[in-house]
Amino acid sequence: MRLGYNARRMFLKKAGLAGFAGLSVGSKIPTAAAKGAVEMGRANADASSKSAFDVRAFGAVGDGKTVDTPAINRAIDAAAAAGGGTVYFPAGNYLCYSIHLKSKVVLYLEQGSTIVAADPAADPAQSYDAAESNKPWEDYQDYGHNHWHNSLIWGEAINDVAICGPGLIWGRGLSRGWAAGRDSGPVAEDPGVANKTIALKNCRNVLLRDFSILHGGHFGVLATGVDNFTIDNLKIDTNRDGIDIDCCRNVRVSNCSVNSPWDDGICLKSSYALGYARATEMVTITNCLVTGSYQEGTLLDGSWKKFPAGEKVPRTGRIKFGTESNGGFKNITISNCVFDGCRGLAIESVDGAVIEDVTCANITMRDVFEAPIFIRLGARMRGPAGVPVGTIRRLIIGGISCMQAESSPKIACIVGGIPGHSIEDLKISDMIIVHSGGGTKTDADAQVPEKEKQYPEPNMFGTTPAHGFFMRHVKGLEVHAIKVEHTGSDPRPAFVLEDAENSEFGRIKAATDAGVPTFVLRDVKNFSLYRSHPVPDAEIAVAERKEI
Repeated sequence: MRLGYNARRMFLKKAGLAGFAGLSVGSKIPTAAAKGAVEMGRANADASSKSAFDVRAFGAVGDGKTVDTPAINRAIDAAAAAGGGTVYFPAGNYLCYSIHLKSKVVLYLEQGSTIVAADPAADPAQSYDAAESNKPWEDYQDYGHNHWHNSLIWGEAINDVAICGPGLIWGRGLSRGWAAGRDSGPVAEDPGVANKTIALKNCRNVLLRDFSILHGGHFGVLATGVDNFTIDNLKIDTNRDGIDIDCCRNVRVSNCSVNSPWDDGICLKSSYALGYARATEMVTITNCLVTGSYQEGTLLDGSWKKFPAGEKVPRTGRIKFGTESNGGFKNITISNCVFDGCRGLAIESVDGAVIEDVTCANITMRDVFEAPIFIRLGARMRGPAGVPVGTIRRLIIGGISCMQAESSPKIACIVGGIPGHSIEDLKISDMIIVHSGGGTKTDADAQVPEKEKQYPEPNMFGTTPAHGFFMRHVKGLEVHAIKVEHTGSDPRPAFVLEDAENSEFGRIKAATDAGVPTFVLRDVKNFSLYRSHPVPDAEIAVAERKEI
């Protein structure tokens, strides 16, 4: 339905685009309007028209065939030269290479507008911006974290910028970032190839709201060193990471839906990409869905198609801290989130990071693959020499309901430090886990290797000797009001503790096969258990090996 003049004027006024109240979305812009576009943007007749800049007025066609990048960047330059404003994308398909964000400029994607990432080979005369050098820091994080300019939309050292509106960004021509060429090879990519939808470095006061991303490449959103950052109501349906928040401060992620079967959904990192260790801190993630369960594009089109039985897809899709973990993670909350058909919550420090003061509450998990909770303190130590092993302390995890996937009940929740470096002051409460069982007596007797320097994933240890929780190298552990059930036989104990000190368990309800202990304790000091019928209350000062 076409809006009348008055209705359209009122709509644009509410949208902050009053300068276009007299311009019909379907109006054709004379080609001569593209000439001298920046000067035209500066010379608009009144203050209201200076606040908004229609990309078609600067020569964009929006037919999905013509490369519109020069026109869009002219519009952005004009808005920046005018002191700021809104660059407006009417309905249409805008084929683009690298778009350059500027301070005090908003990109507004109208309903029906799509920014389409061009194929690198489509126009030999044009290409994406080259990946800039990040030496000498490039060895300390994956290739994608070292470069920002090789992106569809990027900004560096800018402030007061936003991308808003109900439109779509389709990374059709982006690489997944695996490496050379488009999707294969060891590390780097060919010149002219882009692997990120939106990349931001050293920015402040940034807003991303209401739009969708399809097929986002290595990163749908990569933000490094961005402060005062809000991400709200995005829908991301992609072929690798959805949102990566790296070395950022004061971040709000809310009301987002991310389908990312091949990699992580929402990922906090603290790499060395800025040339120094900087913490990611003061972050909230709330009211979000993360999933790895659906074929790409079917979240956005509402068909929600799952992968065919037997198709090998990692279904990663989770919320994760790490793996890049040099600077640390501090003062973070995750709340009211849904995990569907993906891996569980992962909190990892393996490169010297201090992780502290983290709360995760009110989370439902369904068809979770591998460990519902994976907390790992390791010693990969990818970073400058001489940095000590990190620390994980003061974590609160509670209010979690988890139905594990039928295909992967053999990896329990894992809390794992390393010898001499314990995870400290961890509180887990009010949690229900249901899985299908399937462990064996051999699994229950297995000795789990340390693997201190290995890349951290829940499957790194193989099948765990516990079906509920495997906890090793921990101090100050409190576990209350936990229920663990298995629908099939499983001769493993519910809890295995190794090298644990000052551990308190209460109100535990754990299913076990006949003759199988609920707890196995190895090298445990100051262990207490109460109100966990039929397991008797216990106060144990020292236990080299004990079953309860």
